[in-house]
Amino acid sequence: MMHRLTLTDVADEGTRQAILQPLRAYNEAQAGPGNYQPLVIAIQDAAGQIIGGLWGSTGYGWLYTQLLAVPEHLRGQGLGAQLLERAEAEARARGCLGSWLDTFSFQARGFYERLGYRAFGSIDNYPPGGARFFLSKRLDGTAGGGEI
Repeated sequence: MMHRLTLTDVADEGTRQAILQPLRAYNEAQAGPGNYQPLVIAIQDAAGQIIGGLWGSTGYGWLYTQLLAVPEHLRGQGLGAQLLERAEAEARARGCLGSWLDTFSFQARGFYERLGYRAFGSIDNYPPGGARFFLSKRLDGTAGGGEI
């Protein structure tokens, strides 16, 4: 049987799910059910338009924050901390023991560290001239998270 590789720059959800399904099946066979669940907190303006927020998920007992965005005109008012704290509270309610995320050197590493996150890895020169940092925080009160 011949297999074909297809390269595309179209990121449709059906293709993502087709790729994810065998990976998730393998992971669950090795580590048990991941119990993945979306966790989304939106910031809405007075007209009800979504202007920012937090996009993440919980799985395998951890919160992963994929996106956290606060509009520039609302920064410095504690809204970012409120988003993360609310997500962490929900993650704890879901039984999570920790939280992880990533950020670039020109973004918010200091912000996350002030909220108790610690770097556990990095990629230098990504983007060129910068770095990408991976941070974690225990939500269950125990130490851990392997700092760099």
